[in-house]
Amino acid sequence: MSRVPETLPLLVGLAVLGAAVLHASWNALTKSLDDQLVAFAGLDVASGLACLVLLPFVATPAASSLPYLGASIVIHVIYKVMLMQSYRLGDLGRVYPIARGTAPLLVGLLAVPFANEPLTIPELLGMAAVTGGIISLADFRAASSRHRMAVPFALATGACIAAYSLSDGLGARHSGAVLGYLAWLLVVESVPIPLYCAIWQRERLSGQWRATWRRAGPAGVLSVVAYGIVLWAQTRGPLGTVAALRETGVIVAALMGWVFLHERFGRREALSALAVAAGAALLVAH
Repeated sequence: MSRVPETLPLLVGLAVLGAAVLHASWNALTKSLDDQLVAFAGLDVASGLACLVLLPFVATPAASSLPYLGASIVIHVIYKVMLMQSYRLGDLGRVYPIARGTAPLLVGLLAVPFANEPLTIPELLGMAAVTGGIISLADFRAASSRHRMAVPFALATGACIAAYSLSDGLGARHSGAVLGYLAWLLVVESVPIPLYCAIWQRERLSGQWRATWRRAGPAGVLSVVAYGIVLWAQTRGPLGTVAALRETGVIVAALMGWVFLHERFGRREALSALAVAAGAALLVAH
């Protein structure tokens, strides 16, 4: 495993910010669909096919990365189930900040013992600003009891994000072939949900597939590109920093929820966006 720089290069940081926008875009596309199970089935089919095409052209990841790859596949499937439940019960602008906001600081803290990446004061402050700004977007003052039921699922989603971020970061570093690791991860990970729909939810799938595919298909391709950038960045800089920058896409998601899904974006959301931007600037400049 090659040595990773202690700080994130500027161009790598900017690439992760671009991945954050792509990530927010595919989440907004997925949330805009009525049936979340069928939506994620379509997303998985698109991402799996894209990586299946990629497989013959990429190197096979090293054997030392396979335990991380296996663990990550399981965690990703659990993550999708938790995220689907979150979206089924809550608004994008309420669920997404909790799910994504709990992960960055947790990844940074876990990376200290597991990846031997001690945190500097600027990194810790930057991650705290991003995390605090993201979570503050979730306003539950007017939330219905149904929306409040989404909170445990959103927190579980955040824990899964932290777990797979750490596993994939270490796996990508051991793999010696980031694209190969990405391709195998998404090909295998994309099977369970579509398979479940094809066997046990066939009528539900066939009745909505055509309408769903128009959005879920592009969302799946965007997810491949976004996560590929993140995996590459995790081999170029600290895991906690990459995780925090990736989650700045929550601000983009909030704006998308406001514009396309008629969700709130007022003064509190603007202040949250400023906190996230300040944290991201601190992490990129550090």
